[in-house]
Amino acid sequence: PPSLSLSPSPAALSTALDVGLSNWSFLYITVSLYTMTKSSAILFILFFSLVFKLEEPRVALVLVVLLVAGGLFLFTYRATQFEAEGFLLVLGASFLGGVRWTLTQMLLQKEELGLQNPIDTMFHLQPLMFLGLFPLFAAFEGLPLSSSEKLFRFREIEMLLALIGKLVFGGLLAFGLGFSEFLLVSRTSSLALSISGIFKEVCTLLLATQLLGDRLSLLNWLGFAVCLLGISLHVALKTLSAKGPRGTKPHKEPGSGSDLELLLLHHQEEWEAESSPQH
Repeated sequence: PPSLSLSPSPAALSTALDVGLSNWSFLYITVSLYTMTKSSAILFILFFSLVFKLEEPRVALVLVVLLVAGGLFLFTYRATQFEAEGFLLVLGASFLGGVRWTLTQMLLQKEELGLQNPIDTMFHLQPLMFLGLFPLFAAFEGLPLSSSEKLFRFREIEMLLALIGKLVFGGLLAFGLGFSEFLLVSRTSSLALSISGIFKEVCTLLLATQLLGDRLSLLNWLGFAVCLLGISLHVALKTLSAKGPRGTKPHKEPGSGSDLELLLLHHQEEWEAESSPQH
């Protein structure tokens, strides 16, 4: 609906709940399982992109969804450190992440709103995000935090300063992450964000297994590889679609019987015809 694309409130609320559920899940699951499960957000991004008509329905999208869903099943099947409660929290965060990035893309593409600058976008979204998260914070963490000896009832000033330093450092990292994501989407495209997201997830998994001692079986790694294959296929298809005439959206084909191979061949032939030198 047009009202959703013109207001930052739904995007801010979905972002706040996405962050809240993601952080909450760390009480139950490991970093590696969180990273693997959060990669399923591409499913929900595709779904809401179709709902808001940012993507055109294609046969190749079905293959992407099947690969990511199959990989999600494999890397959670008999995982040694699997926790259902944390897993469901991350799935909820992935669902909200799909809403978040779809609405954010619609906001950034509305030139009349003037939100192409990442600072402007964060200026309008962050206060609404705070209002969305504060009730949850007060309900679940307000009393324990107010009675904590590390903050309001501190006995050593060094402990208080160390805690404040960690909070400030974490806030700066979160601000830098949000700024870079909005900058990447506004200056390049969601394609670049997808590519960097794949690289980030691989690095996070490697660090979690080496530094935190997370245990992953061969089947779990195979499932994650299948997930990355589905995400990479989606990235490749968007690359081929972006090579249409004058960078416009590919026109709709009436028939749905063409398979993935014919789709790739069609785009490759168009690109070769346009790039061949004139004699």
